[in-house]
Amino acid sequence: MILAQRVIRKLIFEGYNVRNTIHCVKNLSSLGMGSKKALVVVANGSEEIESVTPIDVLRRAGVQVTVAGLGDSTPKICSRDVIVGVEMSLMDANGSCPYDAILLPGGLKGAEAFVESEELGEMLREQDKAGRLVASICAGPTALKKHGIGLGKSITSYPGVKDKLLEGNLYTYKEDRVVVDGNVITSRGPGTALEWSLAIVENLVGKEKADQVGKAMLLKD
Repeated sequence: MILAQRVIRKLIFEGYNVRNTIHCVKNLSSLGMGSKKALVVVANGSEEIESVTPIDVLRRAGVQVTVAGLGDSTPKICSRDVIVGVEMSLMDANGSCPYDAILLPGGLKGAEAFVESEELGEMLREQDKAGRLVASICAGPTALKKHGIGLGKSITSYPGVKDKLLEGNLYTYKEDRVVVDGNVITSRGPGTALEWSLAIVENLVGKEKADQVGKAMLLKD
């Protein structure tokens, strides 16, 4: 399945129309039915470390990762002007649901775009209702609040958006680097992105695999 993913990404990178590859994605996904599926959503203004780190770490763990662009499938200009390519639009990614996990990076402008997207909100609500994993970091949890995700659970975020998340007493706010509460995993910012990503790996495929990936990356002895 990893080989299939690489072929599809190469076709997209070379300009092959993503709509013409959707059937390939769906057909090839059947070759990896035992693999967990994760969707990373990226918008203009998303934080680049928080966007790329989970893609890398989850793929190291054997998770089938799809990178979707909010709005369309054009490359996204992140918060420090790093350009991140996406594989398809969020609309097209929605056609490949369900995902075992949906991930939202931070970045203030990107998070604001997530807040305003009703399409994303519908996907998140369905994900949460089904008890599947929703993970967000930095300013990203503001979108969880806007769309009514994980209400009553413990969360964390970038300190600058803490007050927004406290309004209404909808969450128990913590200042841990990573907070796991049921199907919701949140974290603080770029410096916690690796820990956040490994917590997602542990949730999806187990602690042994998370420890293995961390050790290979020299994060653990």
